[in-house]
Amino acid sequence: MNSQHTATALVVAGAMSAALGLAATEQAHASDMEKCYGVALAGENDCAAGPGTTCAGTSTRDYQGNAWSLVPAGTCEDIETPEGSGSLEPIASR
Repeated sequence: MNSQHTATALVVAGAMSAALGLAATEQAHASDMEKCYGVALAGENDCAAGPGTTCAGTSTRDYQGNAWSLVPAGTCEDIETPEGSGSLEPIASR
């Protein structure tokens, strides 16, 4: 292998290593968070705001039961809102 091929191989290997490291870090951070339904304000949900919505920012009212936000793991059900507490599952009555 000539020096140009060696340099190219090293650059590719470095990029792959960086990408894998970033993916592992993102996965670790994601595991520190959980979906919490019924705690988002209108238009401030992270995702899942029911049928006909596209995702983030699509909730139409405060504390909508089928819209969730990411919160630190283990805190969802302790979050109090004027409509009740957060839930790890969609809340049908809201």
